[in-house]
Amino acid sequence: MAATSILSTDDEMNAMAGENVDVTGWTDANKTAWGIQAEAYLFLISGYDFVTNVGTLNAISKFVLNEYVARYTAMAGIIYNTAGYSTIVEAEDMINIHGWRMEKLERWITENFKTNLIKA
Repeated sequence: MAATSILSTDDEMNAMAGENVDVTGWTDANKTAWGIQAEAYLFLISGYDFVTNVGTLNAISKFVLNEYVARYTAMAGIIYNTAGYSTIVEAEDMINIHGWRMEKLERWITENFKTNLIKA
């Protein structure tokens, strides 16, 4: 079985979490839950239901949303248990990088979704 998310895939989530993510919490059920949380958050910040209307989105928009959900899920997995990382600093660095990129994506989504996201 694999994590089920509309806007991201299991493989993309795994890649964002990195090879040192601890498998204790990195389960399909957790990844699915975190992916759904990220999708719900995207709705809250934009006021648009990307999950229901995914077919109306252009390819670039899907890539942006996909990256956001994969990064959110990876952050949640890293935070769940940092034991797999060689140091806490390694885990913190990954979290900070994901957070920085997600902030940039959030800005783009909230400023551009009405004009650039819904053109399939």
